This record gives sequence, structure tokens and C-alpha cells, in this order.
Amino acid sequence: MILVFDVGNTETTIGLFQGEELKGHWRITTDATRTPDEIALTLRALLGASGVAAHDVRGAAIGSVVPSMTDPLGEACHHLFALAPVVVDARSRLPITLDVLEPLTVGADRIINTLAASRLHESDTIVVDLGTATTYDCITADGVFLGGVIAPGVRTSAETLFRRTSKLPATELVPPAKVIGRRTEECIRSGVVLGAADAVDGLVRRIKREWPTPRVPLVLATGGLAPMIAPLCETIDRVEPHLTLIGLRMAYGLLAEGAAD
Repeated sequence: MILVFDVGNTETTIGLFQGEELKGHWRITTDATRTPDEIALTLRALLGASGVAAHDVRGAAIGSVVPSMTDPLGEACHHLFALAPVVVDARSRLPITLDVLEPLTVGADRIINTLAASRLHESDTIVVDLGTATTYDCITADGVFLGGVIAPGVRTSAETLFRRTSKLPATELVPPAKVIGRRTEECIRSGVVLGAADAVDGLVRRIKREWPTPRVPLVLATGGLAPMIAPLCETIDRVEPHLTLIGLRMAYGLLAEGAAD
């Protein structure tokens, strides 16, 4: 079994693969203050609850946008599984091209999404990743990352609103029943949730107008908030919540197993 870690600014998503099948997945808070021993205990508990022993894990891969988490997570894997995980970043020798002005600054999640989207769909693709930030990754069918857009995430925008306005209460973010709210919480949900969906549609339409090939790109939504926001959008073709985990499993196969060959 292969264990993969998508380390985001707010949450770390963990995926357990047996071959190409995702057998289990978990979300934990990204906390750079955790020691390797604490991380190892958490991993042991998650795997044990699913009936998986540490010796069943034969490989691991990390894609991280939080550098301070990478080494402790790697140490935890070494302690628990007696292996060194593959770390995926802009220097990794993957069959993709980062066609941007500063390729070494491209986040691991965007690199991994490029690999997964191009290999799974063999189509020009816009990946809308709805996490702490909302990113739009522009990817060609042959695995070229053209660049994209980075915008504040849905929860990030909401937290800023609550923090900067003394009379607006913190509100659970769920899709509103109507656009015109009759209570303050309903007004906030309309503005934040529906505003985010319309922002996705607007940016996707703008990206499509600038698309450099005659092909119409497929639009995928991924990330923790994709199941909530994507159904409210008109431009999303498909929701693939585990796209980054799948890309990490692919990267492991190319980098670790390929090196062994």
C-alpha cells in the first residue's frame, strides 16, 4: 500500500492506495508545531482504525505547500514505516512542463494537479482547486502547465469578513435557499457562497477566452470545498475531489518505482 500526503495551508489530506484504488482517505489539521512522534501516533491511529498495519505501507509521497511540515512528516514516515517518502515539488522529474516565468515557485499541489489531469483526461483542462486559496490551473492535454489564477478561498474570505466587521456574526457556510436573505446569516451565506460560485464562473469564462489552443478545456473542480461550491456553478464539468491524491499516487509510481527500475 502507498500512503500519500497533500499538505495544504489549513488541512492535510491523506490517501491510502492499494494499486490504483483509493482505499481510505482522511483530513487532519495542518499544524507545523506537531513533532514527528505526534504525527506518527496520529497516522498509526488512522491506519489502525481502518485495519491497516504500519508494515502494510511500502511507500509514501508528500506534496506540500507548507515547507515547515515536510521534514516532520518525512521523519514520522521514517519512524513508523522505515521508509523515506518521495517529496514532489518543482524539481521533481515528472513528465510535465512548467511553462511559466518562475517555475520553481509553482506550488506542489498545482504540479500534482497538472500530472493527474493530463494523464487521466488527455484533454486541455482547467482545474479549479477550492481550498484555503482558490486556484485555477491551466493545463494542456500533453501536460503543460500554462499558469493560472490564485484567489482568496471561500473560508478565507468569510473569516476576513467576520474579523473586520464587528456586527457580522460568524456563520456556517452552507448554500442559501434564496439569494435575497431576510436574516443577517442568510445574507452572509448568499454573499460568500454564491459570490464564490459566481467568481468561479466569471474567471473560468475569462480564462476560456484567453485559451491558447482551439480546444475547449474541460473544467474540473477539486479540493475540500468542491462538493459544496461546484453544484452552484455553471462552468464546472466534473467534480473530482481526490484529484491531488491520485496525482500523488501517480507521481510516486513515476519517481520511486521508476527509479527502482
